[in-house]
Amino acid sequence: MRRRANAPRDTAADPAAARAAARRTGWAAALAAGAVLLTGCTGGSGPDGAAQDSKAGDGAGQAAAPGRYRTLLEPCGSISAATLRELLPSAADLTDEQRERVYQGTPAVTYDTDRRAGCSWKADGPEASHQLVLDFERVVSYDPEVSDDERAQQVYGDKESAVLPAAPPTTSAKPSSPEDAPSESPADPSPTSETPGTAGSGGAPQPSASGKPGGSGPLDPSGSAATTEGLEPRVLTGLGDAAFLDDVLDRAGSTAQRRTVSVVFRTSNVIVTIRYAEQPASITEVPDSAELQDKAQGLARGLADRFDE
Repeated sequence: MRRRANAPRDTAADPAAARAAARRTGWAAALAAGAVLLTGCTGGSGPDGAAQDSKAGDGAGQAAAPGRYRTLLEPCGSISAATLRELLPSAADLTDEQRERVYQGTPAVTYDTDRRAGCSWKADGPEASHQLVLDFERVVSYDPEVSDDERAQQVYGDKESAVLPAAPPTTSAKPSSPEDAPSESPADPSPTSETPGTAGSGGAPQPSASGKPGGSGPLDPSGSAATTEGLEPRVLTGLGDAAFLDDVLDRAGSTAQRRTVSVVFRTSNVIVTIRYAEQPASITEVPDSAELQDKAQGLARGLADRFDE
């Protein structure tokens, strides 16, 4: 009898053959599953996988630039002895030991002197007392999309707006509207409502109560005084990246009058605040606004140069 050629093998009748076929089927399924997983892992690089990365195209790695300054000057040592002698003339009446202590200054208490630092000096004399306060603030932005300089601009802007809430007035003496015009009745005894440290609503220079150039005008009921035109709180130019000046005269009851001139300026991500005050011993004497402003601005320019070194 002839044997059939190429006859298929009956796996149902042969258990060993059935097991081998099952193994081959399992291996094929495993290989197919692996191929699917591999495709899923590498598919993120294509258009469909781009949505898997939430940072794709969001500018990651392009954080805003840091500020120019990473540390601050030591404030108590930032002013020369010659400048301190000029700013604190009352110290000349002290003993050598007392004068030395005054010139050393008193450091402000801060937790991080690379972020905030300050110093103060005070000298009391028989004719007047003088006080000087320095404050250095290094601004750091924690928003990766906002640079240190931009954050410093915001902080400085808040300080300026608190003193100069409106745009700086023009030099024109003409009122912008009938409501802004001064009263035509010279006999009106009511005091003019003024912002502390600013000129009267008429814009005309006020007479100096001290008889000195740049002295203050008569006090208003709030205890502040109008300053001579040109010496009012204002924006300063040519000092750092931005700067402004404030001038306030205080008087409580019958005590002596105290004038405080503040100069604030920003250089990159550092904001410097200077407060310079004088209080004469005589209750009738008014501190000279022009003199204090000149000294405070001179100190500010010197500090700005120090930060640029």
